Amino acid sequence: MSQMLLLRAEEAARALGIGRSKLYALLAAGELPVVRIGRATRIPAAALERWIEERTSPAAGPPSVSDPGRWRRHGSA
Repeated sequence: MSQMLLLRAEEAARALGIGRSKLYALLAAGELPVVRIGRATRIPAAALERWIEERTSPAAGPPSVSDPGRWRRHGSA
């Protein structure tokens, strides 16, 4: 098994591209899945991936041709 099943907070923060303080805030708010082993807090890698997938929204496409107003620059008539 080459992939870690449980990540330390620092590892999860690095994987998400956020700071450690922000990660701890997410943990405290119950936003991220967590496993507690004694006093150690670990984030399951698979649950973290699912958490990301659940919060990923599709990219917005270009403005519709049927809405020409969206193509105008601000201040133009």
